[in-house]
Amino acid sequence: MTAPTSERVRYDNPPFPPYPKTDRQAELMQMADDLAAIAAEQADAHDRDNTFPFDTFAALRESGYLALTVPEAYGGRGVNPLELMLAQERLARGNGSVALAATMHLTVVAGLEGGRGFPKPLLEQVYRDVVENGATINSAASEPDLGSPSRGGMYATTAVRDGDGWRINGRKNWTTLAPHLAYTVVLLSEIQEDGSRIRGNFLVPMDTPGVRIDETWDNLGMRATGSHDVVYDNVWVPIEFRLPPSTEAPNVKVSEWSLVGSSVYLGIASAARDWIVDYAKHRTPAGMSGPIAELPAVQQKIARIEVLMLQSRATLYHTIETWLDYPEYRPQIGWQFAAAKHAVTNNAVEITDLAMRIAGSAGQFRRYPLERYFRDARSGLGNPPIDDIALTIVGKAALGIGRRK
Repeated sequence: MTAPTSERVRYDNPPFPPYPKTDRQAELMQMADDLAAIAAEQADAHDRDNTFPFDTFAALRESGYLALTVPEAYGGRGVNPLELMLAQERLARGNGSVALAATMHLTVVAGLEGGRGFPKPLLEQVYRDVVENGATINSAASEPDLGSPSRGGMYATTAVRDGDGWRINGRKNWTTLAPHLAYTVVLLSEIQEDGSRIRGNFLVPMDTPGVRIDETWDNLGMRATGSHDVVYDNVWVPIEFRLPPSTEAPNVKVSEWSLVGSSVYLGIASAARDWIVDYAKHRTPAGMSGPIAELPAVQQKIARIEVLMLQSRATLYHTIETWLDYPEYRPQIGWQFAAAKHAVTNNAVEITDLAMRIAGSAGQFRRYPLERYFRDARSGLGNPPIDDIALTIVGKAALGIGRRK
């Protein structure tokens, strides 16, 4: 037998102990497994064609997955970060793009009631739309000339007071889920009466006149996330759509939801691991009497993959469980979020690289999912906090220079 095919990839592998610990975790993980199988059916086609997976998101909507982080009082499931991470790791095994795009929506929804300070009428409107219609929401922060917003630059996108509302102009890039979004939370420069600027936040429905999507997304990895530019051309929103201004750059404070994205890259690495193990067990070249799994060099690379997977899974879930179980220690352990993100995403890159080395040139065939895992894993390096910022956070914590808030 030469090599496994995409049909042989399984998305219902037994979970790793100690999870699931609860019936609810088991239910969510099974839901994610079912959705991963659906996501996988069209993953290669959407990746190849650079198209958004509306078909898969319809399944996410119908299952209630898009409402997982809506509080139970508003009709959602009210999941905690650990529960969501367990589900997202499983979903990412089917399609990393789908899982990453869902992460953006789900984590924004999770922060609406507390961190973003939504006025109650807007909060109820968005929650109701998510629960009843599967509406999605994401932040629009990055800009072409800004670089990472976490570095502290001011936004070129502006909001100027205009009568009973505000007039917004600007362009945002890397706006994941753009073709599917019902709302964006636009981070911008709010112009004050004296001409000064503060960091502002506005809720902008995507059907507002003047909002348009510029389909610029054509990336190496995560090609089906629909992370196009969104242009705000003389967009007017009523005054009640203004949210409390920000006092600092995005991604500065630790959020309990900030590790959800890392669970996506753990899922991609897990899919690559399973694929290459199956490949090694069934690939028998003409010059060998058995599969390449019998070669010591292959065994050593598989062993390295196993060690990296163990490190990633233990680091990621230990970090979030410690945060949830020991709130009194949060001021001292916030740096561990940056360390966990750095470890998991870099391990995913190495795992997919090792898998590609084991497969050799065959790993580059588009008919196999390995080359997609290889490309998608590299997108994690660009998600915040990027490596230099993450390591600076860890180093400063060790040296007692400042403190991660």
